[in-house]
Amino acid sequence: MIRFLALLFVAMLVPSAPGSAEDLFALARLDPERSEIVDRQGGFDVVLTLSQPVPYRVATLADPPRLVMDFREVDFAPLRPGGLGFSPAVSGVRSGAIQAGWSRLVLDLAGPYAVDLAGMETDADDGSARIEVKLRETDPTTFAARSGAPVSTAVPREGMASPAPPPRADDGRMTVVIDPGHGGVDPGAVRDGVHEADLVLTFARDLREALLRSGMFDVALTREADEFVSLEARLDLARKAEGDVFLSLHADAVAEGIARGAQIYTLSQAASSRASEKLAERHDRDDLLAGIDLTGQDDEVAHVLMSLARTETSPRNDALGRSLLAGFRKAGVKLHKRPLESANFSVLKAPDMPSVLIELGFMSSPGELEKLMDPVWRVAAADAIASSLADWADEDRARAALARH
Repeated sequence: MIRFLALLFVAMLVPSAPGSAEDLFALARLDPERSEIVDRQGGFDVVLTLSQPVPYRVATLADPPRLVMDFREVDFAPLRPGGLGFSPAVSGVRSGAIQAGWSRLVLDLAGPYAVDLAGMETDADDGSARIEVKLRETDPTTFAARSGAPVSTAVPREGMASPAPPPRADDGRMTVVIDPGHGGVDPGAVRDGVHEADLVLTFARDLREALLRSGMFDVALTREADEFVSLEARLDLARKAEGDVFLSLHADAVAEGIARGAQIYTLSQAASSRASEKLAERHDRDDLLAGIDLTGQDDEVAHVLMSLARTETSPRNDALGRSLLAGFRKAGVKLHKRPLESANFSVLKAPDMPSVLIELGFMSSPGELEKLMDPVWRVAAADAIASSLADWADEDRARAALARH
């Protein structure tokens, strides 16, 4: 289990700046011409110039080592690959939204570095803001002890998700919660400039349309845009939506070999294969990417968020997985050689709610990315899922009726 390590540093003061109040409410923009990474003996500096001062905070995170900077709010669109220059201390730079009104800049560190100083100065002439963060080399033990998510409550800890629908009438309709994986600063797998987060969001919208067309389901999405939504927020929305089914959508990539076809995963404490165990570990690691502590006090998400291991839910999970598999086969959707697997996915631990994770395909394999981007394929796959859910819902009601007698 990935360790998520404790507190370091928070900077939230915004100096007063010339200009009108209206100017300060405009979206701040990064000026890449006046922003850079500067190497120096024993460390490096990060210099960012913004069009105006904004609240911000700084932290280092471990496993892997990163410098994380949150802003309210900065447009990083002008930043191009290599736009801050190149440094042996920094192996990568990425940015994006973590939720409405807040942006994040992440620097992947080549080793352990500690923040010595973080400050902001405002230019009296043009009102721009210069943020400088000084980091020095440190040892792994010190880095681990001082790293962790900022504790300031100025940035809410939950991501922004689509609002839960109002309580539904007792008309027999089921509510399906669709969870497009990744988003925001967590793009998921990336191939040929295409992000997994974008692919699964597009498919989620197609699936929503298919479910609504059937007239049998209400639908809630855990995110409606390219934004990071924490694991807690996704599962919280599912509960508030009174979800009957939770579908987590992904489109994976493999580092070695070739994998093709859709896969369906259900929850189990023991993985059905080493590959499914590694996949669960990787997806859980993605939930840590944006600096949200998902591990809880005992380093196990399941104990924080409630376990799915209630005896009446697990058989329904398995039945749902089998129904989806049958629907894919009937529709001619290409399947992986191991199409139905199980693993200990944290995102599938919603209480009292049958939950499955669907890997729509593998972006890393020839032809798979093109398939995932094909609207004709997406509609066929979405219709197959909708039909499978309808069949499963009928069978589930029948099983529930038998159990009452």
